[in-house]
Amino acid sequence: MYGWIWRRLPGSRALKVVQALVLVLAVVALLLFVVFPWVEPMLPFNQVTTG
Repeated sequence: MYGWIWRRLPGSRALKVVQALVLVLAVVALLLFVVFPWVEPMLPFNQVTTG
């Protein structure tokens, strides 16, 4: 899959590296600001019981 993405990015090697870095940062931002806050209320971390 990474090879497919690398081949699809336009430009020279340096430009591809920058574009790949931007893609990685975009995915991380999407996870941190959209996906994780949406999933967090569904996780049982606040329901800790000791018995």
